[in-house]
Amino acid sequence: MKLKTPLSALTIAVSLALSSPLFAADHAEAPLVESDAASDIADVYAFLDPNDNSKAVLAFDVHGFIVPGENGNLGGFDSSVSYQFNIENTGDAVADKLITVTFSELSGRGKAQRSTITLSNPDGSGKVSFTGPTSPASATAAIAPKAVVKTDSATGISFFAGVVDDPFFFDIPGFNRFAASVLSGKPDASLLNRGRDTFAGYNSQMIALRVPVAMLKGSAGDVIGVSATTLRNAQTLRSSTADPVNTGAYQPIDRMGVPTINTVLIPFPRKNEYNRASTADDAAGKFAGDIVGTLTALGTDAAHIGILADVAVTKGDMLRLNTAVANTGKQGGNNAGAGFPNGRRPVDDVIDTVLFLVTNEGLTTGDNVNANDEVFRDKFPFFAASHQPLPTGTLDDNTRN
Repeated sequence: MKLKTPLSALTIAVSLALSSPLFAADHAEAPLVESDAASDIADVYAFLDPNDNSKAVLAFDVHGFIVPGENGNLGGFDSSVSYQFNIENTGDAVADKLITVTFSELSGRGKAQRSTITLSNPDGSGKVSFTGPTSPASATAAIAPKAVVKTDSATGISFFAGVVDDPFFFDIPGFNRFAASVLSGKPDASLLNRGRDTFAGYNSQMIALRVPVAMLKGSAGDVIGVSATTLRNAQTLRSSTADPVNTGAYQPIDRMGVPTINTVLIPFPRKNEYNRASTADDAAGKFAGDIVGTLTALGTDAAHIGILADVAVTKGDMLRLNTAVANTGKQGGNNAGAGFPNGRRPVDDVIDTVLFLVTNEGLTTGDNVNANDEVFRDKFPFFAASHQPLPTGTLDDNTRN
């Protein structure tokens, strides 16, 4: 990756990137989404269905850190947000297909919403749509409600939307303390020994699709790029006598592809800008100096900076999934060599992989959180059922902060 950033600007970028605490999860990573949980993308997934490799699972979740007692109040998807999957299949950094999901307004707690799933080209042509219900959430049931899956007979696409256990597993405080030790010149990997999953015990809202691979592939052959974007209308009219009215073209609020990029590597003052930018902006080097500057400050050498840049900059911040690499095993697939950075499966320990690269393959212990707090399902939608309120008298260590 060639950089044209002056040294003085790079120095400023490094200081801005590291002047605030580092977090390695995309939950509430930028000021704009801290107060807009419905649009806040937590994680993005792209992997072959291990039960049928002719189908790919595309998924992303929003609104993290839902406690079980609020499943009912916080389980409904925002009807004013457009939830979008971006599919790239020609080998560049520009999406060639879009899959958007929108929801009807919630009619009552515990009620299903009507979802509309639309496949189209970026210019709006070639639209194909179908509808399906969400999986209602419950804050009273001892056992999570059964996942509702709709399979469209015309397209062969399966759809799920509902509250699930937050699938990310990672020790945020341990990582932040380790990063601070690196920046102080005294790296201390023992700070990663807490082994506490910051996301254990919490839920999030998940949207998942199971799509025939043939519908996703293009001239790039077997490799597809996948990212997610949430969007809102440009204008919202508020009235003292009526509900808000949203008008105007959709504008991006949050985006995500590769885990940790915006959260860790982009300076805090540019995080909102990053979320509003595009994968084409990434490939043009708009944020390259920031990313290289942060990695350099963390001690990453040129060779490993190049690897990370190839993953998230050269062809944009997108997961890249080689659909010719077989995915097999339980919980969405667990065979070696088929996971992140080749797409991302629920079981993939992305933090250990990122730490391995950032520390020049010198840290092999990772963050000592090696699996999710709940076992993932073995069939679509694969993500684990939501946490539910616990019985009376239960000693609760579900949340592991």
